[in-house]
Amino acid sequence: MPGLVRGVARTAVVAGTATAVSNRVSRRQASKWSQDQPQQQPPPQQYAQPPQQYAAPPQQYAQPPQQYAPAPPPPQTIVVQQQPTPASGADHVALLTQLADLKAQGILTDAEFAAEKAKILAS
Repeated sequence: MPGLVRGVARTAVVAGTATAVSNRVSRRQASKWSQDQPQQQPPPQQYAQPPQQYAAPPQQYAQPPQQYAPAPPPPQTIVVQQQPTPASGADHVALLTQLADLKAQGILTDAEFAAEKAKILAS
């Protein structure tokens, strides 16, 4: 039996030595190749897109309130108040003087002035 144990021991030593030498050669070659080539990053891990049924629905927002422009100011209208039929000619003169002033200021047109003057004189 001593011959059998010696044979097994020799085989184990040879196999261990061969493994150590092989590993060292592999490491040295890998180191040499890594120095020759620039460092390469492994590609980032790509994940599959989630199935459409699990994807979140798009966010829905309410419509913003409408902004309304302020209403334009009402047009300025000038109302000449007619007084009841004046009893004296002095009232006619006062009204005609007021109309003449409004026309001179450019508030009344010639046609408006003539219409109001006719009303005053008709009364």
